[in-house]
Amino acid sequence: MDAPLRWYFDFLSPFSYLHWQKVKALRATHAVEPVPVVFGAVLSAVGQRGPAEIPGKREFTYRHVLWQARAEGVPLVFPPAHPFNPLGALRACIAADSGADAVDTIFDWIWRDGRPVDGDAALRPLLDRLGLAPEAIVTPQVKAALRANTEAAIAAGVYGVPMLQVGDALFWGNDAHPFALAALHDPSVLQDAEMQRISKLPIGITRKE
Repeated sequence: MDAPLRWYFDFLSPFSYLHWQKVKALRATHAVEPVPVVFGAVLSAVGQRGPAEIPGKREFTYRHVLWQARAEGVPLVFPPAHPFNPLGALRACIAADSGADAVDTIFDWIWRDGRPVDGDAALRPLLDRLGLAPEAIVTPQVKAALRANTEAAIAAGVYGVPMLQVGDALFWGNDAHPFALAALHDPSVLQDAEMQRISKLPIGITRKE
């Protein structure tokens, strides 16, 4: 498939950290654009709560991602608190042109090394590592770019992170990567009769709020 690939993520998400390891490998053969977005704004747009906001699901999610990381051989250490405010990290990524090295550095800082990024003092050493002044992440241009990324993601149908866009198709989650690769290498994967049928499957019942 020749369409450019876009990868939507938020540093808040440990599954984004895990998926980034796979996306980095994919970048060796395909152009993939990292697109930092505000996960909280995406959730609000689609009327959902994040897994960390639901008792029981929060603990399971943390255990599950840690298990996945160990199974995949990826070092993972949770930061001191979660959820945390990811805006500073996201804006730092934008200020660094959302380059792969910056994405790598920020993810490693938070999820490999377990360091905080919520607050000026916590961000300062990370910004030093990125070669950014604190003023660089609060410019109107950086803030506007992050808003634009998030709005474009919502308009494209993004409902969670991490999410890989292959043409018009969206693949959500670290564990969906093999599915995304299958569709990338053979678009007919999404075009057989049953795939087409279930994409238009009628809704049998709607839960009352």
